[in-house]
Amino acid sequence: MADGGAPRARLVDNSGQGREASRLNWLRAGVLGANDGIVSTAALVVGVAGATAAIGPILIAGIAGLVAGAVSMALGEYVSVSSQRDAERALIEHERREVEGDPEGELEELIGILESKGLSSATARAVALELSAHDPVAAHLDVELGLDPNALTNPVHAATSSGLSFTAGAVLPLLAISVAPADVRVAVTFVAVLLALAITGAISARLGHARRGRAMVRVVVGGALAMVVTYAIGRLLGVSAL
Repeated sequence: MADGGAPRARLVDNSGQGREASRLNWLRAGVLGANDGIVSTAALVVGVAGATAAIGPILIAGIAGLVAGAVSMALGEYVSVSSQRDAERALIEHERREVEGDPEGELEELIGILESKGLSSATARAVALELSAHDPVAAHLDVELGLDPNALTNPVHAATSSGLSFTAGAVLPLLAISVAPADVRVAVTFVAVLLALAITGAISARLGHARRGRAMVRVVVGGALAMVVTYAIGRLLGVSAL
């Protein structure tokens, strides 16, 4: 059946594109998590460094911020993805009930959806029949909702990825402020953080096919502003304490 072959290949290509989009979303989420770790931890340690030159309190604050931020990111991602997974499972169960209750009506609906995507009536019917013969529920989920019941997001994996990416980003300002000499500690951290943010901005723009310069400037300016504000507050509090 020559007519049925081409559309089926097109559907497989769409599934592959969906997996690629999912992979890119995970990469972007990892970059954003690392960016959050860099900015929040850098702002924290620079703020404390503005109040005191002692390395102990700076590192304690930075490590506490790293742990709290990583746990918060992981828990937030776990809850978010768990809610999404529950909603997807509910959609899958709903679609299964509809297919089992009215298979002919659901087949006609599938044919209509395929026709709306540009297939001819004959080709749409041939494709719908072939897909439904294999797994009618999966066919509806893919064509109608863009869901793959065998590839639902794992909340544990999402939480782990989010926590690890935040931790990886937070380590940089901690290392920078701990190894630099006391008199240039803040300056070294400031430069290291801005360079790291420029890199994460460039990677994020590349993954999203956006303008690299604009993305880099946005994250660098935001990170610089966060550090300047917290450092100023730290200086004010440090002077007040004295």
